[in-house]
Amino acid sequence: MPEKGRNTLSKRERICSQKLTEQLFNSGKAHSMVAFPLRAVYMSIPREEQEPQASILVSVSKRYFKRAVKRNRVKRLVREAYRLNKHILTDRLTASPGMALAIAFLWLDPKLHSFHRVENKVKQLLQRIAEETPTCDTSE
Repeated sequence: MPEKGRNTLSKRERICSQKLTEQLFNSGKAHSMVAFPLRAVYMSIPREEQEPQASILVSVSKRYFKRAVKRNRVKRLVREAYRLNKHILTDRLTASPGMALAIAFLWLDPKLHSFHRVENKVKQLLQRIAEETPTCDTSE
């Protein structure tokens, strides 16, 4: 488990499960918000003992960038912006030990943006998600 205060993004914090990805996009339980050029789709999921508080997925369509080099560049920018600012969300989620979030970041623009712009948009999305997320899971 990463040390407190370290900004890391481990493999366990990435959504690799096809089942969870389908659940995120196909179930009616997911919420969505836009901070152009990004769209965030998120939903709360039950959290196991050693699981991270939030897991992410970053998607950039071939429709916007034909070349993989540019798609990978955008994904790196979004992951780095999330890594540096995920504390906005995880600080809020520590109050709910049985709940975790699955978040998908989708790129919506055919233009490449600067890191500072991407970081500001990721911050906006994380703050809005944190505000809309309940601090404790009362459904169980």
